[in-house]
Amino acid sequence: MDNELFELAQQLGQLLKSKEKKIATAESCTGGWISQMITEVPGSSEWFDRGFVTYSNAAKVQMLGVNPETLDSSGAVSAQTVTEMVNGALAHSDADCAIAVTGIAGPSGGSAEKPVGIVFIAWAYKNQDTKVVQTKLTGNRHQIRRQTVKIALEGVELG
Repeated sequence: MDNELFELAQQLGQLLKSKEKKIATAESCTGGWISQMITEVPGSSEWFDRGFVTYSNAAKVQMLGVNPETLDSSGAVSAQTVTEMVNGALAHSDADCAIAVTGIAGPSGGSAEKPVGIVFIAWAYKNQDTKVVQTKLTGNRHQIRRQTVKIALEGVELG
């Protein structure tokens, strides 16, 4: 097990539990890795509601309510899509906050416009603005995915 990611998930759980909040995830390029790290933490059922692994565009539309027009105009790897993913995770769960990720982990699938390593991460909280970051990560597929999980877990902020 990845001790650093486990510790981050533990810290997230302590924060959520102390605030009596629950979280949901919507994952594309990480394929459920964020949810896996969360559920490695004993007692996570108290603060983890559910995870959506929406690797295909159809899954993003069907499970999270992402607008097909957003996918057509902006693509699956975009700020617009990750925003709709994170808001869809909130809307289709009993969670108070959500994390969503979409990106190109490689080694193929990149383009000049959207190179391998481009990742969008979003955090949404009920009755608050959604936060979205775009990052360009480096390394192999595993390293890009791991860095995405780390950033996603670190980025949760409950005021």
